Amino acid sequence: MDFYHVLETRRSIRKYKSTPVEPDKLERILEAVRIAPSAANRQPCHFIVVTDEAVRRSLTRAYSRDWFAAAPVVICACAEPDKAWVRMDKKNYADVDVTIAFEHLVLAAAAEGLATCWIAAFDPAELRKALGLPDGIEPLAMTPVGYPDEAPRAFVRKPLAEIVHRERW
Repeated sequence: MDFYHVLETRRSIRKYKSTPVEPDKLERILEAVRIAPSAANRQPCHFIVVTDEAVRRSLTRAYSRDWFAAAPVVICACAEPDKAWVRMDKKNYADVDVTIAFEHLVLAAAAEGLATCWIAAFDPAELRKALGLPDGIEPLAMTPVGYPDEAPRAFVRKPLAEIVHRERW
């Protein structure tokens, strides 16, 4: 699929078919995560791929929407802040690095004809328990991955002139 078409047509999906995700598609999506850039190439990212139905259902303790656990795959993106690059003003780039890799995942899934939905409104403590995350690993986002069973409308976006500033603000 053309890259710009992927950017223009990707939507957050909240209804999934039960059709399994082919292993080769999932591997290509995960490879897109692996090759994502990170500050100083520290790669402080971890991705937990959940395909077991019981484990997916347990994630609803952290995010109480059944629709996301109904997808055949749920992926949780985590940061390891102690491994991340830190800017001179002490800004830790773990969140940025994970976000870049997560967006690679979302776009790669769309290119494969699969749907996702970026989820951040979850209970981190419950998610830590459900996934058995060790200390030092911070869950940042989750997404279901599967075939869409809906076609949501496009959102109106701000004009370019409102978000792009040339040379100076």
